[in-house]
Amino acid sequence: MKLKSFDHMNCSLAQTLDVIGERWTLLILRDAFFGTKRFEQFQKNLDIARNILTARLNRLVDEGILAKRPIDGGRFEYVLTDKGLDLQPVLLAMTHWGDKYKPNAKGKRLVFVERATGKPIAPMAVHATDGRVLKPRDIKAKPGPGLRS
Repeated sequence: MKLKSFDHMNCSLAQTLDVIGERWTLLILRDAFFGTKRFEQFQKNLDIARNILTARLNRLVDEGILAKRPIDGGRFEYVLTDKGLDLQPVLLAMTHWGDKYKPNAKGKRLVFVERATGKPIAPMAVHATDGRVLKPRDIKAKPGPGLRS
């Protein structure tokens, strides 16, 4: 099924969804963050149809989120670019939401830890410029120069 494009909308969220809003894309990104690099690994891990995987990987490469690099025997690997790495907080926030609202009865499925210390990271949160954690009702949107006609 062809998804409707949002590129006509002057909305940052809509523009982001146009690129990464499809659920296979999010799972491909999840696996890329876990170290998956090769087409065959993505296909095996996700049990995704090859044509769908090809289309999603090509889109992520076209958008500059993944880089496609040649490796042995005419094969390629897919690695996260800086643009792709900047999606980590998005995926972490979604995972933390899932832990809270769609938990497994046995506990967290994954615990994210800081590499240097091995200590769990804090749940994703929005912070004020002075470091305070802000609640949803503490935040409002106001038009910026890109929204104004």
